[in-house]
Amino acid sequence: MTSPQLQTALWVVQPVLLGALALIMRRRKLHKDFPVFFWFAVIQVITFAIQFPIYRIGAYRIYFVMFWIGAALNLALEFKIIHEVFTDIFRPYHALKDLGTALFKWAAVVMVLVSGVFITTSSAWSDPVGRDVLILQRCVEVIQCGMLLFLLAFCKPLGVSWRRQSFGIALGFGLSAGSELISYGLFFGGHVSNNVLSITTMMFYNIGICLWLFYSNLNRNEVAVTVLVPQRWDNALMDLHAQGEPDSLIPMFEDMVDRAFSKTQDRHAVP
Repeated sequence: MTSPQLQTALWVVQPVLLGALALIMRRRKLHKDFPVFFWFAVIQVITFAIQFPIYRIGAYRIYFVMFWIGAALNLALEFKIIHEVFTDIFRPYHALKDLGTALFKWAAVVMVLVSGVFITTSSAWSDPVGRDVLILQRCVEVIQCGMLLFLLAFCKPLGVSWRRQSFGIALGFGLSAGSELISYGLFFGGHVSNNVLSITTMMFYNIGICLWLFYSNLNRNEVAVTVLVPQRWDNALMDLHAQGEPDSLIPMFEDMVDRAFSKTQDRHAVP
């Protein structure tokens, strides 16, 4: 099998796997827990149904316009999926979930600002739209890798089971994003060819889809166990909220830390 044939085969497999994923999520009612992720899978199938015929008939200019429109749409959906995963993880902790939502919005603003800096300093691209989408995509992929590392590091303290659907979603996106960041780094460094880049990224993306299929078939009733440490932080945030809004964020966090540690010391002091 030649390299173009292998790329086409990997491309054609994607909507089949994503279509099966959407059907499984619909049948197991997972689309109610992760609506954005469900529509992400559906839109990928629709996008393939539009782009593939255009590519096969050789209308490459129209194809690349549709490709970048699809890439921009995927960018928005993937960023929203990150928020959906963290919302599911912090579901038992209402105050932490609210704080995470606020921090997520600021992270979006910072991501746009950082992307704007790279866009203004990268003037050698012949396609400015493709450049802008690609830079934003790299930023989202960095966040996806960070989301996976966060779950791997804090899944035990937060009581997050590896069987949770949110963990599987993060694992699939993290694996795909990590491979794409490494592959593009090697490509721009001149260490791999364009064919190797395409095959590698598509292969790891398909592996990520297989992980989503696997997790969608696991026990959907797996719930997060409320553990002591994040519960104390959640209670401290709730206490601060009940007292009214502070003048700034720094005193709020200092007070929250003091309250959390004081509760910890009180528990140890009790015989």
